[in-house]
Amino acid sequence: MKTRFLILIALFFTVINGFAGGKVIESLEFKGEILNYPEKYSVYLPEDYDTSQRSYPVVYLLHGSSDDETAWIQFGDAGRILDESIKKGDFPPAIVIMPDAKLTWYANDAKKKDAWRDMFVNEFIPTIEKNYRIRAKKEFRAIAGLSMGGFGALSIALNYPDLFSSCVPMSAALYTNENVINMNDDSYSDRFEEICGIGLHGNDRISNSWNSVNPFYLIEKLPLEKANSIRYYFDCGDEDFLLNGNMLMHIKMRELKVQHEFRVRNGKHEWSYWRSGLVDALKFIGDNFHR
Repeated sequence: MKTRFLILIALFFTVINGFAGGKVIESLEFKGEILNYPEKYSVYLPEDYDTSQRSYPVVYLLHGSSDDETAWIQFGDAGRILDESIKKGDFPPAIVIMPDAKLTWYANDAKKKDAWRDMFVNEFIPTIEKNYRIRAKKEFRAIAGLSMGGFGALSIALNYPDLFSSCVPMSAALYTNENVINMNDDSYSDRFEEICGIGLHGNDRISNSWNSVNPFYLIEKLPLEKANSIRYYFDCGDEDFLLNGNMLMHIKMRELKVQHEFRVRNGKHEWSYWRSGLVDALKFIGDNFHR
């Protein structure tokens, strides 16, 4: 009886509040032809997904280095933040997809043996948007991420400007050519060896493979009209070790007249910063979903 009473109380407050919250499903698997392993992902479905017939906008939310498809749920509290943002009207009901990129930097490796980006764009997105009720158009599609995921979000958006209407790099791991050239061997091996090429030193690291993912190179080569077809929102803490790279990107985009918003708030490279930042990121994306 006590258990039934508690359930009834919970249901009562759900009805009073008029909002039960969305549903999170972790660690689903997608198997395509490009990669020789299944791609894991987690998904957030809005509260009315199972009871409505409508289609929804979509956000691809990318994790950082050493994390996986569960990070934004477990550490970023994304489910609660999405529920609250939708309830307040700051963000429309939407589907959020959180893929696992391992340590690929959301890129293809130099030898094309682990072509994660090709899988994501050519197989994963089309399949996801077929299997879920998603409005599969640029104006209803956004990409965001933190740290390595911020790099990935910006790199993918600049490579495929016709796919995404907005891009939110948070504490993005942005490195200039000079950074990569002067990086010590251990750091280079940990970060970019698979992308640029194994065992390279100095200027040899600035390979065609690196240029194909480096946001500093991509933003210069992309026609201004295409670059400005995406709305950008950068957010990085004033004590973040990646702040310099983000500021240099801000300066570069100003020089090129690429429209964007750039925020520096109090904070470090940590989850408390990204949890608070996700609130404003969702509002920015949501505003862009509206006409």
